[in-house]
Amino acid sequence: MSRPLNFDLIAFDWDGTLFDSTRIIVRCIQAAVVDVGGARPSDEAASYVIGLGLMQALAHAAPDVPQSRYPELGLRYRHHYAVHQNDISLFHGVLPLLADLKSRGHILTVATGKSRRGLDEALHAVELKGRFDGSRTADETAGKPHPRMLHELMKEFDVAPARTLMIGDTTHDLQMALNAGCASVGVSYGAHEPDDFEALGPRAVVHSVAALRDWLLNHA
Repeated sequence: MSRPLNFDLIAFDWDGTLFDSTRIIVRCIQAAVVDVGGARPSDEAASYVIGLGLMQALAHAAPDVPQSRYPELGLRYRHHYAVHQNDISLFHGVLPLLADLKSRGHILTVATGKSRRGLDEALHAVELKGRFDGSRTADETAGKPHPRMLHELMKEFDVAPARTLMIGDTTHDLQMALNAGCASVGVSYGAHEPDDFEALGPRAVVHSVAALRDWLLNHA
């Protein structure tokens, strides 16, 4: 087993980073808002909130929906997502990437805006049980870009911020890493435009899972 070069703990975002779910999440947000009488959010507005906690995301995407209807809005989102959940899969190359990182001794974790229930269902559905050493979700900690998810993972595994790397597809992910004092890598194939990443100082911006694997094997 090789030793990690620079990072002991690697935290992955889920949707848009490992899981090819961005387009379906955008459509589910739009449908949920319309269901409760709100104006249909644009693709840009709906994709911007991916990675945030569910209620935080829906409130941002549907500013014309009164707060009293947020619970209904959340239920409608979950309904639409459940209909399409089995249509979503891992990006090609994710499983070999995780295996390579495991063989080098990295601690692999997930830090996601999904709920605990949603993440557990996704992990079971794509047969990823046991691939990750730990995980944190927005509903059990705090939504991104608050650093609590990363703080808890670093504490659990006794890893310093300087030895922790966050990988994600949104500015929320990279800002969370910055807030936690960790390094980050942005992926351009998810929810946010990579032009917005530079100000947050990622070590790299990669454009495919294959490019992410190459960077991690050479630099992580």
